[in-house]
Amino acid sequence: MSLSVISANRLTDGVAVWLNEAGDWVERVDGAAVFDDAALDAARRQAAEGEKRQIVVAVAEAPVRLDDQTRTPLTRREHIRTLGPSVRSDLGKQSGDRPEPPVPPVSAAPHPRRRANAGIYNYDIEDRDFLKDRAAVFRRQVERRIAGELTEEEFKIFRLMNGLYLQLHGYMLRVAVPYGVLSSDQMRQLAYVARVYDKGYGHFTTRQNIQFNWPKLVDTPDILEVLADADIHAIQTSGNCIRNVTTDQFAGAADDEVVDPRVYAEILRQWSTDHPEFTFLPRKFKIAITGSPNDRAAVRLHDIGVLARRNEAGEVGFEIHAGGGLGRTPIVATKVRDWLAVPDFLRYMEAILRVYNALGRRDNLYKARIKILVRETRPERFIAMVEEEFAAMDPDAYRLEPEVVEAIARRFVAPDFQSLPAVSDRFEAARAGDAGFAAWVRTNTHPHKQPGYVSAVLSLKPVGGIPGDATDAQMDLVADLADRYSFGEVRVAHEQNLVLPHVRLDDLYALWQSLAGSGLETANIGLVSDIIACPGMDYCALATARSIPVAQRIAERFADMDRQHDIGKVTLNISGCINACGHHHIGNIGILGLDRAGVEAYQITLGGAADDHAAVGTIIGPSVSYEDVVDAVETILNVYVARRDPGEAFVDTYRRLGIAPFKEALYAPGK
Repeated sequence: MSLSVISANRLTDGVAVWLNEAGDWVERVDGAAVFDDAALDAARRQAAEGEKRQIVVAVAEAPVRLDDQTRTPLTRREHIRTLGPSVRSDLGKQSGDRPEPPVPPVSAAPHPRRRANAGIYNYDIEDRDFLKDRAAVFRRQVERRIAGELTEEEFKIFRLMNGLYLQLHGYMLRVAVPYGVLSSDQMRQLAYVARVYDKGYGHFTTRQNIQFNWPKLVDTPDILEVLADADIHAIQTSGNCIRNVTTDQFAGAADDEVVDPRVYAEILRQWSTDHPEFTFLPRKFKIAITGSPNDRAAVRLHDIGVLARRNEAGEVGFEIHAGGGLGRTPIVATKVRDWLAVPDFLRYMEAILRVYNALGRRDNLYKARIKILVRETRPERFIAMVEEEFAAMDPDAYRLEPEVVEAIARRFVAPDFQSLPAVSDRFEAARAGDAGFAAWVRTNTHPHKQPGYVSAVLSLKPVGGIPGDATDAQMDLVADLADRYSFGEVRVAHEQNLVLPHVRLDDLYALWQSLAGSGLETANIGLVSDIIACPGMDYCALATARSIPVAQRIAERFADMDRQHDIGKVTLNISGCINACGHHHIGNIGILGLDRAGVEAYQITLGGAADDHAAVGTIIGPSVSYEDVVDAVETILNVYVARRDPGEAFVDTYRRLGIAPFKEALYAPGK
C-alpha cells in the first residue's frame, strides 16, 4: 500500500506547506496527514478547496514512508522541500524557527542619488514614471489575486511578465540588469532588497539578471517600487516575450572593442519593452550583442545574435545571426546577414520577429523556439522570408536615425579617465613582490582600451561556494569599491561574476587587498573552479537533479590553485535539467543532471564552446552517478594534461584528439 502527503505553497508568501488531518495547512511535514490510496480522493478534494479559498497554490502529492510517526519523503525533491536547500543549512526550515523582523515601509528604503558619473543609461522622468506606474499596476494585480478576483492561471501571466516565479520553497523574483551594467547606487539597492525582503543574498545568472529566491508575494509590489527608485525593474524577465538584452561584460572598456554595444543594447531594450506585437510570442526570445571581434557574449547561442562591426570606411553596422539556443534542442545560430547598416537595424530585428511570430509553433512547447522554425523551414527559406518581410516594410517608418543613436549615446556618461602611461611602476612592483596578487592579475583582469587602466573581475566562485551568489554585504562592498576605483560602475558577466570595468593600474593592488576575506578574491576566472551552474533542484521546481553541490564538490577537488593554473583555461558548466539554464551544452566540459528512476545521474558532454567557434558539446557516453561525477571530471582533465601540447587549452586538445581517448579513460574496465 502506498502512502502520500499533499504539499503546496501558501499563496501570500510562497512558504511550502502540507495538508493535515483537520484540513489545515501546516509548515512542517511532521504535522502532515498521511493518506493511503483509499483516503487520497477525499484529501484531493480538501486540497482543491484550499486552492479555491486562496490559501494555497501548486498543490502536489508526494510519496512518503511512515516509521514510528516519522514521515520520510521518498523523493529527493520532496526531501529538499521539507527542509530547505541541501547546500544551505542556514536557509529554509532546517535553519530553525526564527522570528522574522518586520519589513520597513517603502519610504524607509534608500533613495539613490542618481549620480551621472557611472556609465549606465541615465533615465529621465518619463522612464521613472513608467517604472513606478508598472509597479502600481502590479500591486493592484496582486491585491486582486489575494482577494480571489483572479485565478492562479489568470494571475500567472501578470506575475511572469514582472519576473515573479513560483519555485520549490516559495516565490522567486528575477530582476533585470540590462546588458549587465549597474551603478554603485543600483548595487546598493539590490543589497537592500536582499537584506530586507530576502534572506540576505541574491543570485546572479547567465542572463545578466539577479534572482531573489525568498520574497513574499505580498511584498513584491513594494520590492518593485524600491527597485524603481534606483531605475531598476523586473519587466520581461520571464514570459513569452523579448527578454533582457545581454552583452559583453567589458563593453565600453575592452581594448579589442570596435563598437560600444551598450548603446545598441539600450536601443533594443527600449524598442522591445512592452512591444505591442511581441509581448506574447510563441516562446521566450533572447537577444545578445557584442562590439568585439572576440565574442564574449555567446551571441551565436541566442534567438538573435548581433555582432556590431565597422566596415573599411569606418561605418558601424551589424552581422546578424538567428535561430540559436540551448535547452532540449541545442543549436548554433545561422548567420542571416553579413552586413546591416545602422538605419535598418530595428527594421531588420522586427522583420525576424514578425516571421517568427507568424510561423512559430504554438501547439507544441518543445517546438516553439525560433531555432526549430529555422531548422524546419531550412535556413535558406527562413532568410528569404525575413528578407521579403524586411523589403516590404517602410524604411522611413523604421529608420534608426543618427540623431536618435547620438541621443542615446549621450545618456551614457563617459568616465573621466586620466592621461596615464601604459605601464605603472607601482603595479609592476606589487606584482613582482606578491605572488598571490600576480596570480590574481593573471586570471582576473582584462585589458582596457584606455592606457593605465584595466578591468578587474570579482569572482563569485569561492571554493565551496554557490556559483553566482552574492550576499548583501558583498554587494555593498562591491558598490563601495566601484565608487573608490571604477567611477561608480559595476558589470555583471554572463559567467556569473562581477566586474569593475575601469580600474587604474596604480590602484589595482589596493583593490585586491580590499577584497581579502570578502569571498570575492578567488583567482580563478577561466579556470576549472569558475563553474557556471543553475540553482538546480535545491531551488527550482523544474529541475531533475541538483547542480550546486556538484559544482561545490568539483571546486573542492581542485581547490589547489597551483593545480588549477597548471590545468589552465577550461569552461565547466552544470545544469539541473534539460532546460539548460547552466549552459551545459556550451561548456568545454558540460554536466546535465537527470533523474534516473528517482536517482540523480549526470550526463557529460565535451567540446562545447560559446566563443567565435561556438559549438554544442558531444555526449561522451552513459551518465554517471552523483558519487562518481567528480571523479569523472578529474579523469577527463587528467587525459587532457597528459595529452596536451605545450600551451594548448583543453578545448583545443579535445578538437585535435577527438572524444575517443577521453571516453576510453572514463569507461575503462574497472572504472
